[in-house]
Amino acid sequence: MRTTTGRSDHVLVLGAGLAGLASALHLVGAGRQVTVVERAPLPGGRAGLHRLDGYRIDTGPTVLTMPELVDEALHAVGDSLAERLDLIPLHPAYQARFADGSTLDVHTDAGAMEQEVRRFAGPAEAAGYRRLRQWLTEVYRAEMHRFIDANFDSPLDLVSPELARLTALGGFGRLGPAIGRFLHDERLRRVFSFQALYAGLDPRRALALYAVISYMDTINGVWFPRGGMHAVPQALADAAADAGVVFRYDTEVTDLERRGDRLVAARTAAGERIEADAFVLTPDLPVVHRLLGQRPRRRLRWSPSAVVLHAGTTRSWSDAHHTISFGDAWNRTFTEIIRDGALMSDPSLLVTRPTTTDPTLAPEGRELHYVLAPCPNLATGEFDWDRIGPAYRDELLRTLERRGFTDFGSSIEVQELVTPADWAAQGHAAGTPFSAAHTFPQTGPFRPRNLVLGLGNAVLAGSGTTPGVGVPPVLISGKLAAQRIVGS
Repeated sequence: MRTTTGRSDHVLVLGAGLAGLASALHLVGAGRQVTVVERAPLPGGRAGLHRLDGYRIDTGPTVLTMPELVDEALHAVGDSLAERLDLIPLHPAYQARFADGSTLDVHTDAGAMEQEVRRFAGPAEAAGYRRLRQWLTEVYRAEMHRFIDANFDSPLDLVSPELARLTALGGFGRLGPAIGRFLHDERLRRVFSFQALYAGLDPRRALALYAVISYMDTINGVWFPRGGMHAVPQALADAAADAGVVFRYDTEVTDLERRGDRLVAARTAAGERIEADAFVLTPDLPVVHRLLGQRPRRRLRWSPSAVVLHAGTTRSWSDAHHTISFGDAWNRTFTEIIRDGALMSDPSLLVTRPTTTDPTLAPEGRELHYVLAPCPNLATGEFDWDRIGPAYRDELLRTLERRGFTDFGSSIEVQELVTPADWAAQGHAAGTPFSAAHTFPQTGPFRPRNLVLGLGNAVLAGSGTTPGVGVPPVLISGKLAAQRIVGS
């Protein structure tokens, strides 16, 4: 494994998101002096926190899987997840609602899910689920430690017994047909393939190896931290600070000073110069290129974006923490948002009600809802979001009300709408919080590397580099960046 060169006694981490926090923990655990600079007043990055009229709103991810990766980062400094967080397992992980009026509770326990599939679609599909569960587990075992939790120096690093095993499992075929080998009910196929959207891909055409995301969601389990998702970065930051990491909040880096093939300092908007021996850069790739004064070496394809409505309401409609409301025109949806740059004509939506699990996130007697609608990014769909955003919000509300969320709109007492224009204003490329799509040329060793070309002491972390998008990959990216510096 290639590493940075020269001294690395003092490491400067740009960004206190999940990647930067994981990197800081692994670095300070390895004996480095670490400073983290963050432009916001608190940690979290995409996993931020917004307080609005007594509501505690998570501004980023709402689904937590693979909490053992949080524990791994904490363990680097002798801490633990059990000491820092109160994680609540979600049962069911999701409730799926379909256009025909049917519903399916998605359980991570094998017996409970087999029973639910049998009720929903009959004994043949229940048997298919059992076989699918085994296949998903085998795909995960073949991938995780060799292809996801690993640094790559060359595509030749892929060559291994695990590659042969993944090939034999059909990992380089298409996800849709792979799921179809086990399940014939089209509704069930959606439940075990929609996760490809997390990686910016059409589930019909994504590589089957992305079934590993379905494993994380539907087998390994889904959790929710008491206090909301922002409790995760806050716990990581607290542990890092206790271990000696210095945090500089409200500090925006505007320039990186270079001397030969090394960065030597970061300059801030306040005119301060912060020197360091090595650097971990976690902002989105276009921001990194701007700070380095470089032009990108390749043109990346960006993931679809999302419109998010945060709504504080006077009532609730479901006991589920996460509800997936599938439209009838499932296949057309991906053509619209990925290829055509159009809004969904028959939306499929994720509705999260975190107050199901933690009522303290809202004022007494109130509920907090989060409605996510996938949409084109700004490079694919040219919309004036300042103009159409409110109208699209109203259309989403009408869709929800037709699907059983009666009087959703009239129950809202506080709300906040986030569109691709808002994501772009936060510095996210093409107005998407999901970074570069996981197409084959942007996966594994073909994704932008975490070593910065031409610099001997700078590494990348975050969703734009390896291994990719999502809470688990981003936590791993922080560890992999630290390994590039400490050498193990």
